[in-house]
Formats: sequence, structure tokens, C-alpha cells
Amino acid sequence: MNIRPLQDRIMVQPILEKQVQKGGIIIPDSAKEKPIEGRVKAVGKGKIGDDGKPIKLEIKVGDKVLYSKYGGTEIKVDGEDYLLMREDDVLGIIEK
Repeated sequence: MNIRPLQDRIMVQPILEKQVQKGGIIIPDSAKEKPIEGRVKAVGKGKIGDDGKPIKLEIKVGDKVLYSKYGGTEIKVDGEDYLLMREDDVLGIIEK
């Protein structure tokens, strides 16, 4: 992957829900809700503070996060869907 987010932006790969439910019902794409969970694939260096130094991000590569449903900008890299968003768009980190 050749994308490095800038400043306080992160790149998240959405975790898509299963297409077939337990009862064997197949849910079409048009009926699915947008995912709100994802895995962080890349992070920027952080915001620039008033003193000119970067403020490190709390989120790191590999974190599983919850984000706002309509947050971020959708992009496609090597046929995969990703979201570019600011760290502020993340609602929480899912801990194991």
C-alpha cells in the first residue's frame, strides 16, 4: 500500500457484515447498513501543535475502531474499499 495519511488522518478498512445470516437468508447490498467498525491500516504523524511539534495520535495501525456511520471519505486502493478520516471521527477503540 502506497498511501500515508497526512496529519491526524487515518486509513480504515471497514469490516463488512456477513452476506448470509444464520437462517440462510441472503441480504442484498441495498438493504445493508453502512459498517461502523473497521481495522486501521495506516495513520498520519499527528496534528501540529501551537509549538510547531506534532501531537502523536492515540490510534495505531492494527486497532479495531468504531467510527461515525457517515464519517470519512471513501477510497478504493488495489480493488479494496477504505475510508480516510480524521482521528476525531473515531468514536472508540474496540479492545480485545
